[in-house]
Amino acid sequence: MKKLKLALLTVALAGSSMAMAQDKAAMVKQFIDLQRPGIEALARGLVEQSSAPIAQAGSQYLQTQVPAEKREAAAKAADAELKKYFDEAYPIVRDKAVALAPDALGPILRDNFSDEELRQLLAWISSPLSKKYQELNPKMQTALTEKLVAETRTSIEPKMRTLDTNVAKALGAPTGNGAAAPAKPAPKTPAKK
Repeated sequence: MKKLKLALLTVALAGSSMAMAQDKAAMVKQFIDLQRPGIEALARGLVEQSSAPIAQAGSQYLQTQVPAEKREAAAKAADAELKKYFDEAYPIVRDKAVALAPDALGPILRDNFSDEELRQLLAWISSPLSKKYQELNPKMQTALTEKLVAETRTSIEPKMRTLDTNVAKALGAPTGNGAAAPAKPAPKTPAKK
């Protein structure tokens, strides 16, 4: 009789553990599903970053090597190529990021959060306050970025010109009258979707 009770208790505990594991797995999946917009934004940022050096080099070339009368047409053609790249690359990176997220994030969530912490996290992320914060966060980042750039521009731009000149010298590239031209802004990247 004792063995039967022990066996029943073992089965009950195992069933309870499996239910808890399934519950935790469901909460982890729900969390990752709720994070999909952030995962997609990460993918968008990676694609944009990957083309930024090409856009910057193209802008520099456009300003220094293309005759003024041809710049507008060349800029439009370059922008079209950048948009084409983004339109082709973003879905690939986005879909792969969404597919990889459960395997990449799941173990971290399972290993570092208790069931109760996951419940609280899900409650917060699903709350109207969290949604409002997420909507305002880009505006807050933009506000800080604009102030930061404005406040540091006079200190950083001379350093960037020096860097540009020094890198050009290191590469044996012409620097034009001993100083490189100030960096020009990159062509506009495709609008975010």
